[in-house]
Amino acid sequence: MIDSHCHLADEKFRSDLPQVIARAKAAGVLGALVILEGGNASEAEQARQVEQLWPEARTSIGVHPHIAHEYAADPERAATVVRAALDSTPSARAVGEIGLDYHYDFSPRDVQERVFRAQLRLARERQLPVVIHTREAEDDTIAILREEGGGTLRGVLHCFTGSPDLARRAIELGFYVSLAGIVTFPKAIELRETARLVPLDRLLTETDSPFLAPVPHRGQRNEPALVAAVVATLAGDRGIPAADLAAHTTANYRALFAP
Repeated sequence: MIDSHCHLADEKFRSDLPQVIARAKAAGVLGALVILEGGNASEAEQARQVEQLWPEARTSIGVHPHIAHEYAADPERAATVVRAALDSTPSARAVGEIGLDYHYDFSPRDVQERVFRAQLRLARERQLPVVIHTREAEDDTIAILREEGGGTLRGVLHCFTGSPDLARRAIELGFYVSLAGIVTFPKAIELRETARLVPLDRLLTETDSPFLAPVPHRGQRNEPALVAAVVATLAGDRGIPAADLAAHTTANYRALFAP
């Protein structure tokens, strides 16, 4: 199994990082993509610890839409900050998470868009895949990916909770769709139905830890070992062994991120 999106550099893992990684390995998690905030020195330092403890882990670096307002005066600076972080992080394999969030609107939407576009252009420049955050912004996200992608941009819509139409449009663009612990929640019936529509060769699994712990761990801190619950749920819904689904998602992760 692979945890294709986690935040192991978050301060919530600072006190027991070795134990968290040991549990992931014991659960059969072969690797993880650790998401870093561009320009965050504390996360960069903890990511170096992750690299030492888990050589199979890789990183993705970006400016999240929640903090896009910090670059309002110069949206291109977001790409400059991420570019510098990529250059100083040997394990970096992607740009992200980046995108649009119209649910919280912590940053003005026009600023979110400009910061998003700047980082997509950086990803094309570096020929790197992108990790996309989109919430209540489906049409604008797809439109910008089409406009800035140039027909070559690859990536994943992470922690997918969108509509079947969003999944279809993302797949048409050549993107992957990643499911997190939300898919295990009892009320996530529509999401599970949408997840079944995603072809096996476009499916990824993640925890988004420390957030969104799956059933039966809801309310607890999430961690990479618990990606097994996501795999089990998706496999059960498709009527295939969990090991088979894990093999597909692991191959997909390696194809996208070339770890």
